Amino acid sequence: MTLLDSQLEELRRATLAAFASAGSVEELEESRVGALGRKGTLAQISKEFGKLPPEDRAQLGKLLNSVKQDLETEYEQKKRRFEQTELTDRLAKEWLDVTLPAPGVHPGSLHPITQLQNEIEDLFTSLGFAVLDGPEVETEEHNFDALNIPPSHPARDMQDTFWLSNGHLLRTHTSPVQVRGMRKLGPPLRMIAPGRVFRNEEVDASHEHTFYQLEGMMIDRDVSVAHLIYFMKTLLSSIFKREVTVRLRPGYFPFVEPGFELDIHCLICDGAGCSVCKQSGWVELMPCGLVHPNVLRMSNIDPEEWNGFAFGLGLTRLAMMRYGIDDVRLLQSGDLRFLMQF
Repeated sequence: MTLLDSQLEELRRATLAAFASAGSVEELEESRVGALGRKGTLAQISKEFGKLPPEDRAQLGKLLNSVKQDLETEYEQKKRRFEQTELTDRLAKEWLDVTLPAPGVHPGSLHPITQLQNEIEDLFTSLGFAVLDGPEVETEEHNFDALNIPPSHPARDMQDTFWLSNGHLLRTHTSPVQVRGMRKLGPPLRMIAPGRVFRNEEVDASHEHTFYQLEGMMIDRDVSVAHLIYFMKTLLSSIFKREVTVRLRPGYFPFVEPGFELDIHCLICDGAGCSVCKQSGWVELMPCGLVHPNVLRMSNIDPEEWNGFAFGLGLTRLAMMRYGIDDVRLLQSGDLRFLMQF
């Protein structure tokens, strides 16, 4: 066996091994070019033919053609296997079950608090109330002073209020909108003010530092507690679609006189006691009462001619009662598994 014979056999062995170990079409092609390309090993061996005696050229030519044919055949087979695997993988990724519903944008939904707020707004606008809005960053004068809350009142303590460095604060209730409404529109006035409020409170199953309220107010002549009770019963029966058990008990709030606490029988535990009602069977739902004469005066309304009622409704707690939510933290968790239920 001549040196060229040995080189051809070694080329066959090494190239077949390279084809077998190739992990991609690119590696396979690189091995083919190295062996069979115009400047490959087989081409270099072919150039040595002219140096051989004529009797050796025929035998070496047959061997060269055999090696070339074997390598080209193996290359094509390996290439087809790669292409078949690639096609199979692509088909697996692109496979589509035509019996499934067509893909598309999944429709969203309104947050449960927003749904409830919209319903209450529709109810009160049908009763002749205007829906007003105001800033979430408030002045001390609008949030406290104009509501007859003196500097010594506990609501001004740091544990309740988020104070800002410029002396402003994050509103602790939506009552400042009532002040703005009275000063801008004057009596007679029917208004509600839904919105987000902030309290520097410890978070638990029934308390959040950020939550939603809805204030309501009616200023007119000869307004009484009976008017207040009527609107509250109308509101609750509309929201819960049934009669609910409530209780009205005396309460102190600087901006109303007399003041009341309206509690609702806990709808989570049906009065048996749970974490939401703090085992009492009742949930404090809204403070209310007749507007204090000082509040009217500070908004340039004569309390000798006009009076009215005001209430503050916790939209967040009302949503918990309506939908049977036992942890207030779920409402602002951003958990789509929870929100998709609504």
